[in-house]
Amino acid sequence: MEVIEIYCTFACRALVLSSGGARGLAHIGAIEELLSHGYRITSIAGCSMGALIGGVYAAGKLEEFREWMKGIDRKKMLELIDFSFSINHLVKGDRIIEAIMEFVPDVAIEDLPIPYCAVATDMKAGREVVFNKGSLFEAIRASISLPSFYKPVQRDGMVLIDGGVLNPIPLNRVKRQKNDILIGVDVSGHDYKSQWEETHRLSKIQKNDTSLKSKILDKLIPENIEFNYYTVLSRASSLMIRQNSILMTKLMKPDMIVDIQMNRYGTFDFDKSEKLIAIGHQKTLLAINKYESNRVE
Repeated sequence: MEVIEIYCTFACRALVLSSGGARGLAHIGAIEELLSHGYRITSIAGCSMGALIGGVYAAGKLEEFREWMKGIDRKKMLELIDFSFSINHLVKGDRIIEAIMEFVPDVAIEDLPIPYCAVATDMKAGREVVFNKGSLFEAIRASISLPSFYKPVQRDGMVLIDGGVLNPIPLNRVKRQKNDILIGVDVSGHDYKSQWEETHRLSKIQKNDTSLKSKILDKLIPENIEFNYYTVLSRASSLMIRQNSILMTKLMKPDMIVDIQMNRYGTFDFDKSEKLIAIGHQKTLLAINKYESNRVE
């Protein structure tokens, strides 16, 4: 075990963080767990929320970001949403970036202490765009542009949206060093089966509840409420993104993959940061133990 600990301290780690909306806050727990076990992160790549967390870490401000997230509740979330109601997006997305810039000053990507890149999608050309130089926050803003929600970023004739559309876990984009270890943290998966079972369990409880409140709720919220236009499109998109992440993992074969599937938290649950970070810790610890036990064998 001593040999493994020494090895972990000095070996290079190329870390890749996936898309996943608010579930990407689990990336914070993953990074903290890796660091606590002596894993030295020497390069980082991310997509969407993974690009944000990875960029904040590369800038040396992860702890400040975590503390800021603790203060995010539903009211604060509404304050950070600059509604637009444009024909192609609901939110401008400038206010959230400006809030983060209050404690993480914008820097040139090439000036960061470790190599970093963010992935976005050019909607016009239908191709992947990799940011490995220039403004850190321009790269993040482009990478997190959730289609139809955030305003797309227009740059050099491109219309940039969320990188997760094409490459939700950019294992092929992180800068590598000889004999380094490739680690991927994937929060793009959603445990729909468990969520479905939990929904029906609660539905049965509600049906057996004969109180007036329950009867009113039953009329207002039909049992099949989850199948509306938004949820069907959202789930279809999530399933496609998940499939792309699985294919990328099979193609690149990372040395360690932290696969975090959730059944309770969704894209906009940013007010649940500490719970999501705790899940990141838990799942990463399991992945580390599995990786290290395989090395011993």
